[in-house]
Amino acid sequence: MIKILMPTDFSDNSMNAIKYALEFFKYQTAEFYFMHAYEAEVYNHEELLSRTVFDDIVARVKKESEENLAKLLAAVKEISPNPRFSYFTRSANNTLLDEAEVITDDKNIDLIVMGTKGKSNKSSLTFGSNTLQVLKYVKCPVLAIPEGYKYSQPRHALFPTNFLIPYKRRELKLLCDLLTPYRTKIDLLYVSSSSKLSFRQEDNKAFIEGTVCNNELNYFSEDSRKVDGAINKYVEENEVDFLIMVNTQHSYLENILFQSTIDKISLKIAIPLLVMQNLRRS
Repeated sequence: MIKILMPTDFSDNSMNAIKYALEFFKYQTAEFYFMHAYEAEVYNHEELLSRTVFDDIVARVKKESEENLAKLLAAVKEISPNPRFSYFTRSANNTLLDEAEVITDDKNIDLIVMGTKGKSNKSSLTFGSNTLQVLKYVKCPVLAIPEGYKYSQPRHALFPTNFLIPYKRRELKLLCDLLTPYRTKIDLLYVSSSSKLSFRQEDNKAFIEGTVCNNELNYFSEDSRKVDGAINKYVEENEVDFLIMVNTQHSYLENILFQSTIDKISLKIAIPLLVMQNLRRS
């Protein structure tokens, strides 16, 4: 069984990610946790002009959150009356980031699925602020679904890696669980001005090759110093429909996310992105 956390702001982008997940996991036994964290809505409320109305606004926003979650749950059950699925909802006066961490630890969540952007984000951005925060800081794999992306079975995945870190077996098992049912071809892409791997890199490469189940696995190297540009080019030229990256120290994704401002992230994706977090959890 897989446990999936789905943060929602009740936007079209959020619902699109939910529909994707319901279809993607339809052959698996799964628990879905739909979570709405509304602290920001309280503090940004147009009627919050003094402390005296604070408790009243909290109560009203909480009630609206719970009602919207109930409507969402009804819609989900109508879309996917799947006997393999169990559904749970959670409304919290908290930040999305903090509540996601609480639920992830409390329920031992395997995967967070969310849209790349929420209802208030600019169309020109690759990631919205909430999604970017979750990608950076929550210690759980994240599957981010682009705005308007329509579900299709993943046939060709790209896994860019510098092979500098030892991967966690739990995360590679998750990758197996997600992609093996679809017989997805996975391309490992090493981007560097030098194609030669160190002994440590060779060992980490061999560990991936020996762990990623029965998927077809191919290795490619790209002579480039611009990792983000090489990834974007490979996706465009090779009909890639699923991107896999790891967010940890010394990884490609760390350099792309942490060294860029939100409006200058150069990784431009229009396909689902699975971000693995090199977990410490057992």
